[in-house]
Amino acid sequence: MASKVMVIVSTAEKDKALTGIMYAVNAQKNKWVDDLKVIFFGPFENLICEDETVAQAASQLMDYETPIACKFLSDRDGISDSLEKMGINVDYVGSLISGYIEEGYTPMVF
Repeated sequence: MASKVMVIVSTAEKDKALTGIMYAVNAQKNKWVDDLKVIFFGPFENLICEDETVAQAASQLMDYETPIACKFLSDRDGISDSLEKMGINVDYVGSLISGYIEEGYTPMVF
């Protein structure tokens, strides 16, 4: 059975967010799992726009996976354009998350 993991980074806590990003980057780089999806959600979307260290850490992920950020929340907060300029896909993620769970992805939430 293939290992499938969905990393959701939603925290506004910098250290916790960096831990989630580090796991996602290393899981891809070292092939710890067969398939990895990364979703940026909620307060983290603002953190990545405001904190250069977090933005740089997340940029390492782009070599392996294009994360998806929640469009509803980023539109509400006026940061969708900023996220897209970082190379992050911005889309509605509620049904996407549910679909990944139905497909057997194990959620890891940071």
